[in-house]
Amino acid sequence: MVTPSAPFDRTLVPAALLDLDLEAVAAEFGTPVYVYDEDTIRARCRAYVAAFGPDAVTYAGKAFLCTAMARLVAEEGCNLDVATGGELHVALRAGFPPERIVLHGNNKSDDEVRAALAAGVGRIVADSHDEIDRLERIAAELGVTPAVLVRVTPGVEAHTHEFIETGTEESKFGFTVSGGVAFAAASRVAASPTLTYAGLHCHIGSQIWVLASYARAVEVVVALARELEQAGVTTAELDLGGGLGVRYTAADDPEPTVAEYAAVLRDAVAAARAATGLEADPRLLVEPGRSIVAPAALTLYRVGTRKEIPGVGTYLAVDGGMSDNPRPILYGARYEAFLPSTPDAPRDLTCTIVGKHCEQGDVLVTDAHLPGTVGPGDLVATPVTGAYGASMASNYNLVPRAAVVFVRDGRARAVVRRESLDDLLARDVEGAD
Repeated sequence: MVTPSAPFDRTLVPAALLDLDLEAVAAEFGTPVYVYDEDTIRARCRAYVAAFGPDAVTYAGKAFLCTAMARLVAEEGCNLDVATGGELHVALRAGFPPERIVLHGNNKSDDEVRAALAAGVGRIVADSHDEIDRLERIAAELGVTPAVLVRVTPGVEAHTHEFIETGTEESKFGFTVSGGVAFAAASRVAASPTLTYAGLHCHIGSQIWVLASYARAVEVVVALARELEQAGVTTAELDLGGGLGVRYTAADDPEPTVAEYAAVLRDAVAAARAATGLEADPRLLVEPGRSIVAPAALTLYRVGTRKEIPGVGTYLAVDGGMSDNPRPILYGARYEAFLPSTPDAPRDLTCTIVGKHCEQGDVLVTDAHLPGTVGPGDLVATPVTGAYGASMASNYNLVPRAAVVFVRDGRARAVVRRESLDDLLARDVEGAD
């Protein structure tokens, strides 16, 4: 017999979404559907701006980006980090000020670099010597001198999943500090006649709860800044990336606050400057993504099948899956679930919520606790799905991608429409009408 679990923790969901008629949202926009509380996104943007100051917060668009999202973060005083030409295109189409855009990426193409420089983006993060070659060549062609941050990998273990850990020596990103590689890269940018050295960039990973990892990274990067300073190169900006962890499950996940995160970074920079003798006082920048949008959203699904397997357990199959949330199959991400119709009902069934795709690993929630009466036709919600769901979504098994809905003042509006079956044929060149 399954022991009833604790009640669903309502703090995992913005109150405005719990108060909303989610059945009506599902009926209007279909399922699956991503539902964001706009006021929560704005509040989290404001918390970062309050903690770090104006023009110091750059929203990491890879977490979730569309034209409506770009406009929202612009209104809240955040800059925007884009990692590809596609993200840059969306930002520019949204009217995002190009001087407030930071271009990332470990393999920027000529076209991407040219588009960014032509648009006048504010910062470009250099990730390799080949890329510095590319930047110098195209900047000379266009007659511009872009501001460049040099990305460094400090060799710090961030206590997160290896797939989202980016600051170790083995990372594909940036220049390693060891062996003088990062020093040589920064010195090269500073000496370039076509580039302007803006400072150092460091990102150690994502979904980080152990804030001491940031402090260790700061020690390494500030020491590098001091080494550069002694060679006559001043580091004006220190971008420490993002990666602050969020609470996906009620029982297991801690929830460090933005204020705690800011205090750790500021204290670590001050201590490292004192220890190394760094004379420059670089401007501190951060790039949050997940911690802004993940807690602001939930995803709605419709149950299609309930399957009892003797000696194994209960499967609930829903009308989405790994195509709208690949995080569980990608790196074992864990979620909770609840029934919007009865969020406070006893949860006496432990089951596995699975998707409709032709993969055994297409699992959305393991050990989900739901009322024992749940079955076909019921609406199920998974909270904290605002980051890396819509942005990583695919058409696997030719499933149309879900709509994205923003909610404000009790009103829901689509900001990204649901794909149609005809959309799936839009790129076919043969055999399509």
